[in-house]
Amino acid sequence: MLELQLGKKLKEGAPGLRLLFLGAHCDDIEIGCGGTILRLIREYPISHVTWVVFCSNEIREREARDCAEQFLQGVTSREIIVRDFRDGYLSQQYTAVKDFFEQLRREGDPDVIFTHYQRDLHQDHRLLSELTWNTFRNHFILEYEIPKYDGDLGNPPCFVILDEKDVEGKVKKLMDCYTSQRSKHWFDEETFRSILRLRGMQSASRYAEAFYCRKLVI
Repeated sequence: MLELQLGKKLKEGAPGLRLLFLGAHCDDIEIGCGGTILRLIREYPISHVTWVVFCSNEIREREARDCAEQFLQGVTSREIIVRDFRDGYLSQQYTAVKDFFEQLRREGDPDVIFTHYQRDLHQDHRLLSELTWNTFRNHFILEYEIPKYDGDLGNPPCFVILDEKDVEGKVKKLMDCYTSQRSKHWFDEETFRSILRLRGMQSASRYAEAFYCRKLVI
């Protein structure tokens, strides 16, 4: 389905895909859809990427920018935005976050938007998903998943098959860039590979990333 949707965009005469990636925290985009990013860049012409991280501090901002640059190698036109909203308190900053979403909407018209899963148990993730749908009402939106302690993994219907190169690239970039996170019990190669293998099994492949898609026009 993803390939059909992207193919339709390109057949309409676009010089390349315009992609918008939204993440509440500095490693969310890479964990949720890093392999898909690598595959998209390898297989499709990309005209522009906007990469937005909402919560950060000085150390994590440096890591996030470095990691985004690593993932977006080969993309000539890109904008990496790292904001400093308070981690865990996005809902208390609702007006400012909503205003920023409206700014993103005025500045671009992406072909595909990647955001958080609507039923993610982290409050920051849920808010971004809600505002994505409130702001970009007529767009193709894919919601990615984040494995974590809360145990909120569901049954996503959309899969992007990844090869070993995609998996290795995703995991290596995460581990190399986010050194501040290595002390966390869940931040390791086994975690990242295990969810890719699980979704691969569900999609009759070796590795895959999974997404939720509420609305798709074919």
